[in-house]
Amino acid sequence: MSETRADARLLAVQIMGQVLDGQSLSTALPLAAQKLADARDGAFMQMLVYGCCRWYPRLDFILSRLLQKKLKAKDQDIKLILLLALFQLMDTRVPDYASVSASVELTRRLKKKWAAGLVNGVLRNFIRRKDALLAECEKNAEASTAHPGWMLKRLKADWPDDWQAITTANNQQAPMTLRINRQKLSVWEYFNRLDEEDATLRGDAIILSQPREVTELPGYEKGDFSVQDEAAQQSAHLLDVKAGQRVLDCCAAPGGKTAHILETQPRAHMLALDISEDRLMRVEENLQRLGLQAELMPTDAAQPDEWWDGQLFDRILMDAPCSASGVIRRHPDIKLLRREDDIEQLVLLQKQMLQNIWPLLKPGGWLLYATCSIFKAENEQQLAAFLAAAPDAREIPLKADWGRAVQVGRQILPGENNMDGFYYALLEKAPDTEV
Repeated sequence: MSETRADARLLAVQIMGQVLDGQSLSTALPLAAQKLADARDGAFMQMLVYGCCRWYPRLDFILSRLLQKKLKAKDQDIKLILLLALFQLMDTRVPDYASVSASVELTRRLKKKWAAGLVNGVLRNFIRRKDALLAECEKNAEASTAHPGWMLKRLKADWPDDWQAITTANNQQAPMTLRINRQKLSVWEYFNRLDEEDATLRGDAIILSQPREVTELPGYEKGDFSVQDEAAQQSAHLLDVKAGQRVLDCCAAPGGKTAHILETQPRAHMLALDISEDRLMRVEENLQRLGLQAELMPTDAAQPDEWWDGQLFDRILMDAPCSASGVIRRHPDIKLLRREDDIEQLVLLQKQMLQNIWPLLKPGGWLLYATCSIFKAENEQQLAAFLAAAPDAREIPLKADWGRAVQVGRQILPGENNMDGFYYALLEKAPDTEV
């Protein structure tokens, strides 16, 4: 085993520990990747942690059948060595002997030589009993679907006819989808640059058959495109912003929807907010690369008394904080980070934002409510309750060839047309509203 590949495995153990402590992969991975000089080692490390997160409920179930007693909390790193090794033995082309040997070596690098025999024995036992253990997994709902129990319960309640398709889609790798900057060139012009790529053109989106390092694609530095799922690309079209209109993006980071609106209508007056100043810096960087301009403000959108200047908005995008249950295939760590009681708290936050932001909309103006969630409490039920309590709000029914009409708005489920799970509802304020 090369020293750098050993470093990648060790970093994977550390990253998984951070995820179990509540840190997201999108935060932990880039910092760890900086420690590896070879991009191939970085890709290997990413493959390990994504796979371990994606299949964690199954891997944990199998490990529980292989250990005679639970490891102590202070030996979480040994447990993670085992989980990462089980993933390699089940789902990668890494030879069995290499996975076992490398995992044993990790115990020594972590100065836990006592665990070398345990790791070796557990993994060799798995190799012998693999078929029987996988068969046992199929009898356990969490292990067979690789989803936590509380999430399965909610999926079955919300989508009784679709929950199995949802869990299957969540366990697959999402495609790499591009959004072309129409202020620079047409979709067809960029598509023709990719004649050597296996790519599909669908509407304004270009879907690559295999993910690529974004900087290797033509025109990235010049701002010719951004990476954005096709489901997320619908927001700019639905808002239908006109030249000169005043637009509010409530939760802008990382800026994909902000930029897309401006690419569609660069003469809009955009105010983009985000509660995180660090995340808002990413929005600024993205806008600069794309050649776009917006007013950026680090603040809590739900507290307009702290930032609003009194001028009403023609269009509001409320990409509300949510469970992100629709983008698990891109962010499998959501299975580990999200908790059942998070949903109730998120629903209350969404309700507060809707109530506090709605008065900032002009009579006749539109508010687009969006989430990357598939839980009805955050979506159609949230909007139905708001409409029932707001006499000056009406739904504009969305007619589209994507997703499905629900009680209010439209819902895309993960994997439908190979898109992420997303929800949209478009509301109009009554034109004769007194302000």
